[in-house]
Amino acid sequence: MNNEYLYIMKYKISFVVLLFFMFICSAQQYAKISAAEISFTFVNNDVEGTISGFESSSTLDLDQIENSKLKGSVKVETINTGNSIRNWSLRRSKYFDADTFPTISFESISTEQEGDAIIVKGNLTMKDITKSIKFRFEKKDNQLVGKTALYSSDYGISIKSEREKNKVLVQLVLQLK
Repeated sequence: MNNEYLYIMKYKISFVVLLFFMFICSAQQYAKISAAEISFTFVNNDVEGTISGFESSSTLDLDQIENSKLKGSVKVETINTGNSIRNWSLRRSKYFDADTFPTISFESISTEQEGDAIIVKGNLTMKDITKSIKFRFEKKDNQLVGKTALYSSDYGISIKSEREKNKVLVQLVLQLK
């Protein structure tokens, strides 16, 4: 065999290998969270609100969801219930204490597919108290919509004296790009 033939064969093999790796890499469906809408309902008081100031360093692998990692935070000072006096009160030291604890954060521990749902277990930290929590997400177009329930009193935020009366429903709508 001559050198020119070997050179052409090495070039063809390298090209095929490169195409194969490009196909494999493009086949995985990675997504980033571009924005989030976070809403909550204090069940016993029938008070609804939102919180914003979302930041995320999440990694989402929609083809192999167990490889995903969700990590994000919101700013306590952005709590909005539609009532400025209530907002001011919630941000003060008696409840969320935004001056001392300016963020609420979440970091996943595990992510798994359960039928059509994505179950994300992780740690939620409010007021320097970290508790395990589970979100159930559904993918809708370019969004992940997640829901969970928690008790604010578990995080040192007691609106009512009984734990059961501090139930909060939380919904996350994560915009994917």
